[in-house]
Amino acid sequence: NRDFPPSSSDEDDEESEEEAATKTKGVEGLIDIENPNRVQAKAKKVDQLSSDASPKVELSRREREEIKRQQDRVKYEKLRAEGKTDEARADLARLAIIRKEREAKAKEREVAKKAAEEKKVTSMKSPTKAAAKK
Repeated sequence: NRDFPPSSSDEDDEESEEEAATKTKGVEGLIDIENPNRVQAKAKKVDQLSSDASPKVELSRREREEIKRQQDRVKYEKLRAEGKTDEARADLARLAIIRKEREAKAKEREVAKKAAEEKKVTSMKSPTKAAAKK
């Protein structure tokens, strides 16, 4: 039988086996009851298949909290850089005060430097006058 091509009777046997598999057994064919627990495979559309292929991964509570913490930190840093937080306002005020103090000290040094130069120039001129008097 294996060396010869299958005859029509062999094909009929295969079809009858398939039909027997689909036929109900026992009294199932006599009583038509819908079993609510039985899940029947429903035909799916191509759109549904593509969405089912990559289901959304559910994150754990800790992972969600960690992501939220990171987002909050980025948001806070952005607001701080824009100067909208209390901490940023305090920092900017402190920097303004320091800047004014530095400017005042720089002016004082400049005035002291000019005064020292004038003393130096006057002291150089005065010894020559003193030497001329002698």
